Amino acid sequence: MPKVAMIRCEKNAAKCPQTSCFAAMTSKKEGFQIYREDCIPAGVFTCHCPGDCTVEQGNVLKSKGVDAIHFCTCTFATKGGGGWDMGNGGFCENIDKIIERVHQETGVPCVKGTAHLPKDYTIQKWD
Repeated sequence: MPKVAMIRCEKNAAKCPQTSCFAAMTSKKEGFQIYREDCIPAGVFTCHCPGDCTVEQGNVLKSKGVDAIHFCTCTFATKGGGGWDMGNGGFCENIDKIIERVHQETGVPCVKGTAHLPKDYTIQKWD
Protein backbone atom coordinates (compact mmCIF):
# COMPACT_ATOMS: atom_id res chain seq x y z
CA MET A 1 0.00 0.00 0.00
CA PRO A 2 1.43 3.40 -0.96
CA LYS A 3 2.31 5.78 1.84
CA VAL A 4 1.02 9.19 0.74
CA ALA A 5 1.65 12.61 2.27
CA MET A 6 0.11 16.01 1.60
CA ILE A 7 1.45 19.55 1.61
CA ARG A 8 -1.13 22.29 1.91
CA CYS A 9 -1.06 26.09 1.81
CA GLU A 10 -0.82 28.14 4.99
CA LYS A 11 -3.38 30.59 3.59
CA ASN A 12 -6.05 27.89 3.88
CA ALA A 13 -4.82 26.15 7.03
CA ALA A 14 -7.09 28.00 9.47
CA LYS A 15 -10.19 27.28 7.39
CA CYS A 16 -9.64 23.75 6.13
CA PRO A 17 -9.06 20.65 8.27
CA GLN A 18 -8.46 18.62 5.07
CA THR A 19 -11.51 16.45 5.72
CA SER A 20 -12.27 16.11 2.01
CA CYS A 21 -8.61 15.49 1.17
CA PHE A 22 -8.44 12.58 3.60
CA ALA A 23 -11.81 11.25 2.38
CA ALA A 24 -10.56 11.37 -1.22
CA MET A 25 -7.35 9.62 -0.18
CA THR A 26 -9.05 6.78 1.67
CA SER A 27 -11.59 6.25 -1.13
CA LYS A 28 -9.02 6.59 -3.96
CA LYS A 29 -11.00 9.37 -5.63
CA GLU A 30 -10.15 12.75 -7.12
CA GLY A 31 -6.36 13.26 -7.00
CA PHE A 32 -5.87 9.81 -5.46
CA GLN A 33 -7.61 7.85 -8.23
CA ILE A 34 -4.15 7.11 -9.65
CA TYR A 35 -3.56 4.43 -7.01
CA ARG A 36 -4.66 0.81 -7.38
CA GLU A 37 -4.12 -0.04 -3.74
CA ASP A 38 -5.49 1.72 -0.67
CA CYS A 39 -3.37 4.66 0.45
CA ILE A 40 -1.85 4.97 3.88
CA PRO A 41 -1.86 8.57 5.16
CA ALA A 42 1.80 9.25 5.92
CA GLY A 43 1.99 12.90 6.95
CA VAL A 44 0.82 16.44 6.39
CA PHE A 45 2.87 19.61 6.21
CA THR A 46 1.87 23.22 5.70
CA CYS A 47 3.81 25.27 3.16
CA HIS A 48 4.67 28.79 4.30
CA CYS A 49 5.14 31.48 1.64
CA PRO A 50 7.15 31.63 -0.46
CA GLY A 51 7.63 27.84 -0.27
CA ASP A 52 11.25 27.79 0.88
CA CYS A 53 10.52 25.11 3.50
CA THR A 54 8.96 22.58 1.14
CA VAL A 55 12.18 20.81 0.12
CA GLU A 56 13.06 20.31 3.78
CA GLN A 57 9.52 19.06 4.40
CA GLY A 58 9.85 16.72 1.43
CA ASN A 59 13.10 15.33 2.81
CA VAL A 60 11.46 14.69 6.18
CA LEU A 61 8.61 12.88 4.44
CA LYS A 62 11.12 10.90 2.38
CA SER A 63 12.90 9.86 5.59
CA LYS A 64 9.53 8.58 6.84
CA GLY A 65 9.20 6.37 3.77
CA VAL A 66 6.52 8.17 1.76
CA ASP A 67 5.87 6.95 -1.76
CA ALA A 68 4.32 10.21 -3.00
CA ILE A 69 3.59 13.78 -1.95
CA HIS A 70 0.34 15.41 -3.03
CA PHE A 71 0.01 19.19 -3.14
CA CYS A 72 -3.50 20.23 -2.15
CA THR A 73 -5.94 21.55 -4.72
CA CYS A 74 -6.26 24.89 -2.89
CA THR A 75 -2.73 25.74 -3.99
CA PHE A 76 -3.76 26.02 -7.65
CA ALA A 77 -7.57 26.39 -7.77
CA THR A 78 -10.24 28.47 -6.03
CA LYS A 79 -13.69 27.58 -4.79
CA GLY A 80 -16.51 29.39 -6.54
CA GLY A 81 -20.26 29.10 -6.76
CA GLY A 82 -20.05 26.33 -9.32
CA GLY A 83 -17.27 24.34 -7.68
CA TRP A 84 -13.51 24.59 -7.91
CA ASP A 85 -11.96 26.50 -10.80
CA MET A 86 -8.43 27.00 -12.08
CA GLY A 87 -9.27 30.22 -13.92
CA ASN A 88 -8.40 32.50 -11.01
CA GLY A 89 -5.60 30.32 -9.71
CA GLY A 90 -5.27 29.22 -6.13
CA PHE A 91 -3.31 30.49 -3.18
CA CYS A 92 0.09 29.91 -4.83
CA GLU A 93 1.26 31.44 -8.08
CA ASN A 94 4.50 29.42 -7.92
CA ILE A 95 3.08 25.99 -7.15
CA ASP A 96 4.48 24.27 -10.26
CA LYS A 97 7.99 25.55 -9.51
CA ILE A 98 7.67 24.46 -5.88
CA ILE A 99 6.49 20.98 -6.85
CA GLU A 100 9.28 20.65 -9.42
CA ARG A 101 11.89 21.69 -6.85
CA VAL A 102 10.58 19.24 -4.23
CA HIS A 103 10.59 16.41 -6.74
CA GLN A 104 14.05 17.23 -8.14
CA GLU A 105 15.71 17.63 -4.75
CA THR A 106 14.04 14.71 -2.96
CA GLY A 107 13.40 12.22 -5.75
CA VAL A 108 9.93 11.62 -4.32
CA PRO A 109 7.10 11.48 -6.87
CA CYS A 110 4.82 14.51 -6.51
CA VAL A 111 1.20 14.97 -7.55
CA LYS A 112 -0.72 18.21 -8.04
CA GLY A 113 -4.21 17.71 -6.59
CA THR A 114 -6.08 16.12 -3.72
CA ALA A 115 -9.86 16.63 -3.35
CA HIS A 116 -12.17 19.05 -5.20
CA LEU A 117 -10.39 18.80 -8.54
CA PRO A 118 -11.61 21.41 -11.02
CA LYS A 119 -13.81 20.21 -13.88
CA ASP A 120 -11.78 18.75 -16.75
CA TYR A 121 -8.57 18.88 -14.70
CA THR A 122 -5.96 16.30 -15.70
CA ILE A 123 -3.90 15.10 -12.77
CA GLN A 124 -0.29 16.26 -13.08
CA LYS A 125 2.49 14.03 -11.77
CA TRP A 126 6.18 14.58 -11.33
CA ASP A 127 7.78 11.10 -11.34
